[in-house]
Amino acid sequence: MSTPTVIRPLEDTAAGVFGRSRNLSDRPHEQVVFCEDAATGLRAIIAIHSTALGPALGGTRFYPYADERQALDDVLRLSRGMTYKAAVSGVNLGGGKAVIIGDPTTDKTEALLAAYGRFVDSLGGRYITAADVGTFASDLDVVGRSTAHAVGRTVAAGGSGDSSPLTALGVFQAMRAGSENVWGAPNLDGRVVGVEGLGKVGYSLVGLLAADGAHVVVSDVNPAAIERVVADFPNVRVADSVVEAPLDVYAPCALGGTLSPVTARSLDARLVCGAANNQLASPEVENLLGERGITWVPDYVANAGGLIQVAGEVDGFDAAAVRSDVEAIFDRTSEIFEMARVLGTGLGAAANRIAEQRIDAA
Repeated sequence: MSTPTVIRPLEDTAAGVFGRSRNLSDRPHEQVVFCEDAATGLRAIIAIHSTALGPALGGTRFYPYADERQALDDVLRLSRGMTYKAAVSGVNLGGGKAVIIGDPTTDKTEALLAAYGRFVDSLGGRYITAADVGTFASDLDVVGRSTAHAVGRTVAAGGSGDSSPLTALGVFQAMRAGSENVWGAPNLDGRVVGVEGLGKVGYSLVGLLAADGAHVVVSDVNPAAIERVVADFPNVRVADSVVEAPLDVYAPCALGGTLSPVTARSLDARLVCGAANNQLASPEVENLLGERGITWVPDYVANAGGLIQVAGEVDGFDAAAVRSDVEAIFDRTSEIFEMARVLGTGLGAAANRIAEQRIDAA
């Protein structure tokens, strides 16, 4: 993983799961399952936010959370975000997510992943899992031996493979649409783009930006990740902190919460568009950015490429059709810009409106 997580506890945490879920919105979660297997050390939480449009699909994040409360806050936020991502993307899936508590570099074993697969299977298809931070297509191969409800497996195992490249492509297309709205041209040629987090998606995004002529600035707490990017893209510039550098575009691609009120008041960029989930530390941050003339593309609009890929796997994978759907994130982002203008709102409210209309129609 690329950078430390920034997860702030939800309000009224003493209220437990129900209180946390209701604090996120007036659309609470349908089901939250706590999974423990003493033999393998597995401790996991699966959160199903909505199955209105279809089975809940979302990745499994393997991360060394400080405690169970932090893991629960993360999985509730992420699963709700998946509901909106699926709805805006037009796929017939609901929203869910899972977290495994532990360090994937030391705690991940085949036995643990198999036990996790059995828990997924016990939900009878209400939740379909994929990869996320700390898990990979090869891990899904192991999980998939215990359940038919795992997607994003390797091609050799019958899956569609790593979804990171298409996730990055979707972010790139959303960024192009944002560039057209802000500067009048749908390209990043000559723009200074800061990519924060050089994991699976961030690395692929750097390649797309470099090919488009952008001046790329990168940061990551993992020296190996920086070395890999510099070796493959020698023109990138390394910064201690991308968010503090002079930029045209800020692309948060690590974990969430980096856009705080403090960041919003100091960020030197015109456009924010990245792959990280839950980028806003609090909802009012979008307004703070807007007051400074900074456009934020909602994360669940920009980073939907991976979801579109694994949704295609559920339906019967057609690589060309899936890539076309991911490239259409450009058009979808442009539509959200237009709706925001019509409604007189920010892009977040416009995207939410589109998602909720589709969910309510179901």
